[in-house]
Amino acid sequence: MHFFEAIRLALDTIRVQKLKSFFTTLGVCIGVMFLITVVSIVNGMGKYMQDELVGKLIALNSFELRSRPNINIGDVSREQWMEYNRRQRIMESDVQPVVDALGPGTLWAMYSSDGIKVESQYSKPRTADVTAFEGDYFKIKKFDVTEGREFTPDELTNGSSVVILGPDLVKRLFPTVSPIDHEVKIAGKIYKVIGIGESLGSAFGQSFDNYIYAPFRSPVHRLLNRAPHVIDAVIVQVATPEALNDAEDRVREVMRARHKLHGWQKDDFTLETSDSALEFWNKIQKYLELAGIALPAIGLVVGAIVIMNIMLVAVAERTREIGIRKALGAKRRDILTQFLIEATTLSTIGAGMGIALGAMFAIIIRSVTPMPTYVAPWSIALGVVIGAGVGIISGVYPAGRASLLDPVAALRQE
Repeated sequence: MHFFEAIRLALDTIRVQKLKSFFTTLGVCIGVMFLITVVSIVNGMGKYMQDELVGKLIALNSFELRSRPNINIGDVSREQWMEYNRRQRIMESDVQPVVDALGPGTLWAMYSSDGIKVESQYSKPRTADVTAFEGDYFKIKKFDVTEGREFTPDELTNGSSVVILGPDLVKRLFPTVSPIDHEVKIAGKIYKVIGIGESLGSAFGQSFDNYIYAPFRSPVHRLLNRAPHVIDAVIVQVATPEALNDAEDRVREVMRARHKLHGWQKDDFTLETSDSALEFWNKIQKYLELAGIALPAIGLVVGAIVIMNIMLVAVAERTREIGIRKALGAKRRDILTQFLIEATTLSTIGAGMGIALGAMFAIIIRSVTPMPTYVAPWSIALGVVIGAGVGIISGVYPAGRASLLDPVAALRQE
């Protein structure tokens, strides 16, 4: 019997026995549906962490030199926190040796940031995320202003008292007027607003638009780091991903020499990339994906048992049909193929229904909840393979029994 002929016969049987076929496919459908839904949630969280959270905090092809990691995903032990607190801080004096060690065409910036109260004549004081920087910060972050202008080189060098506000802060500090050329007060000092920055979006419901940018040399930097000449980080961006490791090695060599570390001593600073920030999450994601595959397997086992039982019943009900086919010259292989393909077709149809329902639930979850979802192509392929596999495994025994029936005894069956 030809393969496609066997599929046609299987579909004819399914069409005749609609209710039985529906319940047969239900177990596989539910198992694959949960597989697609759970894996899409896990993958959605992964893409969200990579693109929306870490991707917005750490620029492409860049790393940050810090005394401790800025992004901690997962638990940090008390011993680790104590080790972080013992580390030397990154100093302004570290910046030039680091910059001198970098290759040509590399962008860099030093910065510090913290939450500080800011107010205007049109509003009460509000806490804003204030960042003071020097260097190519805006180029690295691909940051642009939507109104007004950026800082001039002279303003950055001289530390002028000028600021750029984020969209959320504009709404709160200047609800009825344009902030351009107006003033804000930070810790009693007056700063002129020269621009409104673009929206940086949000992550997990937390907006990134409540920000203020200022030149590093302006008075505000004394509020960001209480200790003199301390900075939060130096950010370095290279042209290509291939150049990233070389730049990290150069910066590591400079900082180990400046901190007088011996070869056996660990780094007392952090070179944070998007990969290092996501290292813990990537480990968790693998376990979650395995759980997302393993848990629906219970439903698939139930579905396989149901299919096997239904196919055994089908063999008993169609004993006379099998006898007629054998009497007309059908070989054992033909009978085996027919029932095996019938079981596989049933489970594959169930898998297809499960994939469609799982994708639909993923879309609904993304639409009505803050939880991100992403239907990975590999999960769809896995669903199809699992569906076919369940059909083959559950159909082998009934198909084998059907192929071994004696045609004479089968023809006598009423």
